[in-house]
Amino acid sequence: MPIYEYACPECGAQNEHMQKLADAPIAACPACGSGKYFKKISAAGFALKGTGWYATDFKGGGSKPAESKKEAESKPAETTATPAPAPAPAPDQPVPPPAPAISNPEPARP
Repeated sequence: MPIYEYACPECGAQNEHMQKLADAPIAACPACGSGKYFKKISAAGFALKGTGWYATDFKGGGSKPAESKKEAESKPAETTATPAPAPAPAPDQPVPPPAPAISNPEPARP
């Protein structure tokens, strides 16, 4: 049976009443007897849990349903390898001198 919240504007009383859906609303305030006792609109007291609900399947704006754990384990891991940087020369090895420039003192003969 649902629980309904009622309030009385005359005396300020607020109560919860368990009623069947087919029951008529309570007309008189149990505290002061006023006929202005009314049913309040309140939030539902339940949460949708499990698969198939928007909050669990499509969170994040994607349009694909969540991937099951079994499918995720069967897929190979995607790797994005970056090339390793070239190794730096060891500090104890001398760096060879640059090659000498070839100079031709004689002009080319025709």
